[in-house]
Amino acid sequence: MQKNLTLSQTLLAILLATSCLNISAVIANETPTPPVAVKQPYTVSSPHGDRQDPYYWLRDDSRTSPTVLDYLHRENDYFAAYASKYQPLTDKLTDEIIGRIKQDDSSVPYSEGDYSYYSRYESGKEYPIYARKSLKDGSEQVMLDVNKLAEGKDYYRVANWLVSPDQNLLAYLEDSSGRRQYTLKIRDLRTGKDLADQLTGLSGSLAWAADNQTLYVIQNDPVTLLSTTVLQHKLGNKAAAAKPVYQEPDNSFYLSLANSRDNSYVVITSESTVSTEIRVQPSNQPQTAFKVLAPRQRDFQYDAEHHQGRWIIKTDWQAPNFRLMTVDSNKIGDRAKWQPLLAHDEQVFIQDFIAFDNYLAISERSDGLRRIKVMPWQSPDKAYYLASDEAAYVTRFEKNPEQNTDWLRYSYTSLTTPETIYTLNMKTGDKQLLKQTEVLGDFDSANYVTERVWATAEDGVKIPVSLLYRKGLPLDGTAPLYQYAYGSYGSSSDPSFRSTVFSLVDRGFVYAIAHIRGGQEMGRHWYEDGKLLNKVNTFTDYIAVTDYLVAKNYVAKDKVFGMGGSAGGLLMGAVANMAPDKYRALVAHVPFVDVVTTMLDESIPLTTNEFDEWGNPKEKAYYDYMLAYSPYDQVSKQAYPALYVTTGLYDSQVQYFEPAKWVAKLRTHKTDQNPLLFKTNMEAGHGGKSGRFSRLAEYAQEYAFILNLIGINQ
Repeated sequence: MQKNLTLSQTLLAILLATSCLNISAVIANETPTPPVAVKQPYTVSSPHGDRQDPYYWLRDDSRTSPTVLDYLHRENDYFAAYASKYQPLTDKLTDEIIGRIKQDDSSVPYSEGDYSYYSRYESGKEYPIYARKSLKDGSEQVMLDVNKLAEGKDYYRVANWLVSPDQNLLAYLEDSSGRRQYTLKIRDLRTGKDLADQLTGLSGSLAWAADNQTLYVIQNDPVTLLSTTVLQHKLGNKAAAAKPVYQEPDNSFYLSLANSRDNSYVVITSESTVSTEIRVQPSNQPQTAFKVLAPRQRDFQYDAEHHQGRWIIKTDWQAPNFRLMTVDSNKIGDRAKWQPLLAHDEQVFIQDFIAFDNYLAISERSDGLRRIKVMPWQSPDKAYYLASDEAAYVTRFEKNPEQNTDWLRYSYTSLTTPETIYTLNMKTGDKQLLKQTEVLGDFDSANYVTERVWATAEDGVKIPVSLLYRKGLPLDGTAPLYQYAYGSYGSSSDPSFRSTVFSLVDRGFVYAIAHIRGGQEMGRHWYEDGKLLNKVNTFTDYIAVTDYLVAKNYVAKDKVFGMGGSAGGLLMGAVANMAPDKYRALVAHVPFVDVVTTMLDESIPLTTNEFDEWGNPKEKAYYDYMLAYSPYDQVSKQAYPALYVTTGLYDSQVQYFEPAKWVAKLRTHKTDQNPLLFKTNMEAGHGGKSGRFSRLAEYAQEYAFILNLIGINQ
């Protein structure tokens, strides 16, 4: 490769090579005929009738079938050939997006024990470096240089790391496939060498016992990938000697691990969509049994943190938006012994909390915004909110490892404000700016406007919408729209700063986040009204937001672009079937589109965890309802918008064959001439490529596709 290639050209070469694309077709600038998948008879059985799935053959759990891989490569060839038509624009966008990033950036250090910990990037490097500095002499120690660990690998990610209590050992979890099945390694920070200890097939949680010799991890089922068993590993022992200390009996529950914030306990959390059960063990007594904080019950959720001899508990027990309660450490096991601490509020959803010695900090959602309230323990009536001058914004807790402090570290961001980290003295109100993410180039937040508007859903419910556009943009019904939403799992789509989207906004787009039902922006009911037998509200809310922005002349009705990923990709698939004429194009990243077939098959990773989100199709009411909106099943002979679909061959969250089948079916059913592009990342999983520049290049590819459709090629 020539040494004078630009970064965008280098990334293009990487993307071409890793996807096994037909480079000759790209060079020739020819768009071949889209591949058409053959049909093979296959019956999907259920208690409520059989369905024919002629593209089921595209499922290959081994990911080695020559026939399947050939089809995916041919789709990648078609994608590359089509995209070659606007390659100069893609190159320009890649350089532009990467050009906004401060390449040698670092995080704000936080102090713990004898060190301050942080991560940093070096210019031109894809991966972070995790480091610490001695509080005594300021010398830096590199704990993990992920760039070195990733050398020679198509995909690499350090998913989690945790330093031992004596700060001499570093446990870390690595993934070299994108499948989110992690390998445990342990580094001796005194020597910089990894120990021989290694466990595989793990989830992403870690916890240490106080003896610095006992480590807790979670083993996954090798087929379903469900987190099933908590293992206690003694350093120096073989992996097979790891002791099971908890086995989850219910396959609708996820497992997670952590140390309590004061490091007094090891905490095991079993959690489903509607239920929680927490087990705790004193971290200085790893030989003792774990004790249950409160037994699980259906429709009973809680989370807990230990502080000064008591557990502070966030729970939805008789409180849909959650309340706070407390119980002495020696009285756990019986929910009846919990005492009220902060009452339930129908207008306020409690997201999170941090207990300090003198203050309680609460992260809550109210009026569709994520805000922080500070409450002095001794004077609860003097609680106050952290203020903002913007209509739509987000405040979040940063890492606050110490309890005996009056300083709260938090971040503030909005669609126009890059992430800004402050530390606040909760006693005096003094606030110190620690860092604001630097956006390079000619970015100036004063050149942009953010708004919060409210669209009306089909049933009259008001839907919050966050908007971003360039100041002075004529709102006369001529602007193109890029509309994002997610709307599942109670995951809220906060109006946070995204530097990538300015490549559209600076070209005249309105960027909208539709806070549709299925998230929790407006409280727990917002989630309940967008799942199970209410799921269609998610889709109709999204369409209602589009209609509102068109009707109010924010945007042009023939220049509307939608984007969503994963469950948001399901949203895109449903919208494509329900309202295809309202969108110029839809972008569906790693989309969950084959709802019924996947949810019928409990061997598919993570299926059983999802029954309380989507429903169990073995029950007829859910089967019929899910079938009525499942994007794959509802593909019909009609005109569709242009579609841009992506997946990862090793995706463990949404298997690659779902979008592959969906695209194959669309190719034989759609009656339009709009482009349908499908790209499979052959080395990655649900999150796409692992390197930061490679991920940014993928944004550029998506944006170039969109801009080219409306004739913007600069």
